[in-house]
Amino acid sequence: MLRGACSRPRASVAPAAVLAGALLSSFARCSLPGRGDPVASALSPYFGTKTRYEDVNPWVLLDPVAPRRDPELLPGTCTPVQLVALIRHGTRYPTTKQIRKLRQMQGLLETRGDGGSRVAAALAERTLWYQDWMDGQLVEKGRQDMRQLALRLAALFPDLFSRENFGRLRLVTSSKHRCVDSSAAFLQGLWQRYHPGVPPPDVSDMECDPPRINDKLMRFFDHCEKFLTDVERNATALYHVEAFKTGPEMQKILKKVAATLQVPVNKLNADLLQVAFFTCSFDLAIKGMHSPWCDVFDIEDAKVLEYLNDLKQYWKRSYGYTINSRSSCSLFQDIFLHLDKAVEQKQRSQPISSPVILQFGHAETLLPLLSLMGHFKDKEPLTAYNFEEQVHRQFRSGHIVPYAANLVFVLYHCEDAKTPREEFRVQVLLNEKVLPLAYSQEPAVLYEDLKHHYRDILQSCQTSKECDLPKVNITSDEL
Repeated sequence: MLRGACSRPRASVAPAAVLAGALLSSFARCSLPGRGDPVASALSPYFGTKTRYEDVNPWVLLDPVAPRRDPELLPGTCTPVQLVALIRHGTRYPTTKQIRKLRQMQGLLETRGDGGSRVAAALAERTLWYQDWMDGQLVEKGRQDMRQLALRLAALFPDLFSRENFGRLRLVTSSKHRCVDSSAAFLQGLWQRYHPGVPPPDVSDMECDPPRINDKLMRFFDHCEKFLTDVERNATALYHVEAFKTGPEMQKILKKVAATLQVPVNKLNADLLQVAFFTCSFDLAIKGMHSPWCDVFDIEDAKVLEYLNDLKQYWKRSYGYTINSRSSCSLFQDIFLHLDKAVEQKQRSQPISSPVILQFGHAETLLPLLSLMGHFKDKEPLTAYNFEEQVHRQFRSGHIVPYAANLVFVLYHCEDAKTPREEFRVQVLLNEKVLPLAYSQEPAVLYEDLKHHYRDILQSCQTSKECDLPKVNITSDEL
């Protein structure tokens, strides 16, 4: 069994409260990978979108079920009335494409000559345990990511995640198995909170509506023809990514790795190096183990490889092209439809029909939305030629969207004891930390002010207008 697998804690005769706490703690802590080898830990901040959640939030390692209450959260005079969360799936296996590239690297090692470094020998003797069937599926550690996140968010907002509200949860997910399975694992975490010691049933047998698949929301990029044509299928759209692959920074690593592995440098390329680097991260995240691949790279190499990954995310999912973010406007509008409805119900003294909305997607779901809102935008764009100038960039994908990344909108109803005035305020949390509004750097904002700032997106950003390609009119003279 992998280290990420959990064995169920045994119940014992104890007071209910003590037993519940012990079971929750045991359930969430079982088999948590440790800090790992110092080499892997040193490289961990540079794994980009393959980064473990606990490397972004180290406090999770100390107590994976205790919430971190950000001091910027609004005080008790404001009551949370609704939470809308976008959640990236948990830790996953490599994709088949990545596994095949790793198999190619393994083949190169097996043809090398005798002698060479200890690292090369260790890698050549190693059995490749990744198989094609894994293809990006959620691993047990990824389910644990979700269960623990559920417990922390429920502890942070107990009134919203109350036992009474469980039946009113609304879950939406991408059709990808890793997202569907993440939504199920999240529900299992909540079930364990409400029914400690009782094995969670199938999601279809729980007391809430099962997650609904909606790819138009969670994989909007697959349904935007302009994005697909101008970016996804455009051979020149990732010019800066391809240019960096053949630039001096990557060439230096290629020569170094070729010498370390005792393979011809012309047999290596940037894609193979990147998948070897990611294998260091996969072994750490999935099995909690130090991979021999981690010994091939040092921190300076890791910074270059991280930049290569960030370049791809920047040009394909973020500020590189306007359509990257504008393709997410329907998801942004959907969030505000939920918030609007909650405000209206609260003003009419009606119960909030959906206190918690949970939407499970991908790094490619969150990055465009954050870019649409103006977050993590550097003064200069990331290019193939300004690696040194971008060392302190804001746009570091691994710090923004690690595995289990979560973007949470919290709507509050606030009352001032000194005046009869009431108001609605919003806070945004990214990975359980308050994210200051991009346009004001304030930790919280009046809901009406937020809507006013984003009025262009809310009123004018229509998917058909943004994503439809212009029709070419052919006259009879041209036929």
